[in-house]
Amino acid sequence: MNNRNLKVGFIGAGYMGYGMAKNLIKNFTVFVIAHSNRKPIQKLVNDGAIEVNSYKELVSLNLDCLMMCVTNTPIAIKIAEELSPLINNKILLIDLTTHDKTGTTKMKNIFSTTNVKYTVNPVMGGPVQSEEGVLGGIWGGDINNFNESNIYLQSFCKNVFNFGSVEKAAQAKLLSNFLSLITTTTVIEFFRSAKNLDIDLKLLCEVAKLGSGNSGALNRIADKAIQGDYKGYIFSVNNTLKDLTYINDLLEDSKNAEELSRIAINFYESAKEKGHGDLLVSELIEKEY
Repeated sequence: MNNRNLKVGFIGAGYMGYGMAKNLIKNFTVFVIAHSNRKPIQKLVNDGAIEVNSYKELVSLNLDCLMMCVTNTPIAIKIAEELSPLINNKILLIDLTTHDKTGTTKMKNIFSTTNVKYTVNPVMGGPVQSEEGVLGGIWGGDINNFNESNIYLQSFCKNVFNFGSVEKAAQAKLLSNFLSLITTTTVIEFFRSAKNLDIDLKLLCEVAKLGSGNSGALNRIADKAIQGDYKGYIFSVNNTLKDLTYINDLLEDSKNAEELSRIAINFYESAKEKGHGDLLVSELIEKEY
């Protein structure tokens, strides 16, 4: 698909958003908002994106679709509050942010008096999958906006799954992260324990991959870790701690799940206190925390 007549604005072209915006450029006219990290913005401009310098300038372009992919709920709400008074045309907004349990409701309420068609589509996958265009989309919103959303999302999502309301999609994203991050934490401790016990990592991983312990997290980390490269899982300690905190809050009425997420939070809080917050989680294999 290639439709240069459709204009897409993108807020948050950073860690995850860069790959999404890069793929959107292949099909649409894409406008990116300037931010302090110049490297991804400049690369996108070199690929054909158009840079704008303010939200006012961005929304004045009569966009067909506006996407947001920002770090957390407070940042998303701040942006929404700035955007809402500026929007005067009917626009599809796709929020790609991983929200806390009340974030999507707050966002929806902010845009409730505007012409914005507010939808969410947090994704599963990392920066590599984002650039490859094979993310999994967890969509939520008014069903009447699903097909229109797909026109844009298929640029970087292999599959998009409709979970109904924006709230259910946000919850599904957090539960998916619960599974992946708890598994990842187990894999990290698996490697740390093997190193402490001086067990052959290559052989141990070969055995593990034959059993039910095999996982995407193990496969992302294992091959590089065996070679002494612990940057296989591209997700930071700080982001992991943020997501687990959201998850823990969501699961407060699910006793065992809440306790399990709290244990994982303790690991990453300890790592952050030791100054490892900006590291990738897989780098903790060789760190004390």
